[in-house]
Amino acid sequence: MIQWYKSITTTKYRHGVQDGKWPPYEKRFWQRNYYEHIIRNERAHQAIQNYIHNNPANWPVDQLHPDAPTNQFNREW
Repeated sequence: MIQWYKSITTTKYRHGVQDGKWPPYEKRFWQRNYYEHIIRNERAHQAIQNYIHNNPANWPVDQLHPDAPTNQFNREW
């Protein structure tokens, strides 16, 4: 089901880019190494909800975030 959703949305986006409706996406449309997770109970739901809510506050220190000052790939050489 997830693969079908990703496939259909990617195809529709590509067609939108070709028709001039949307700007081209420079990298991948879907995040690499992302794994879907089935929420099985309220505790898991709350943990994921908290992660989503609090995640932006961690971006300045997240070494993998492209705009983080500590990102080794974001430095000018």
